[in-house]
Amino acid sequence: MNVWVAHSEVNPNIQVMNSQRIWLAYIILAGLLHVVLLSIFFFSIPVVWTLTNVIHNLAMYVFLHTMKETPFETPDQGKAQLLTHWEQMDYGIQFISSHKFLSISPIVLYLLASFYAKYDAVHFLINTASLLGVLLPKLSQSHGGCLFGIKNTEGWGWG
Repeated sequence: MNVWVAHSEVNPNIQVMNSQRIWLAYIILAGLLHVVLLSIFFFSIPVVWTLTNVIHNLAMYVFLHTMKETPFETPDQGKAQLLTHWEQMDYGIQFISSHKFLSISPIVLYLLASFYAKYDAVHFLINTASLLGVLLPKLSQSHGGCLFGIKNTEGWGWG
């Protein structure tokens, strides 16, 4: 057992989401959420798919785009403390495999939810708003807390 051994990464958050195991766990958790919602007998199939989509996107937004700091001690003199997890991943480089996976997964879930809701107008609007709410913070223009020219100076982030 290595005690008091420093890790080789400046910020271990960077490599966490590149692991295929994390991606598998992510898919399994999303599927498990859907199965749990399906087990509630008074929810219809369109409602379950819409709830799965909204809960997934809300959780993704909270964990990737609002939480700042890092759970690890980093030697970057506090730079990571000012960034969201999305901004920390892969040093902020856009269009890498983990960013693609985390951007495509809500789109796939949106398409499934829309299909199984039979493109009902109410479900379609809810699913579309949820998708936009989780995809807009992923744009490179919002890196550093700036979205549509609005600078974020509060303690919460946009990613």
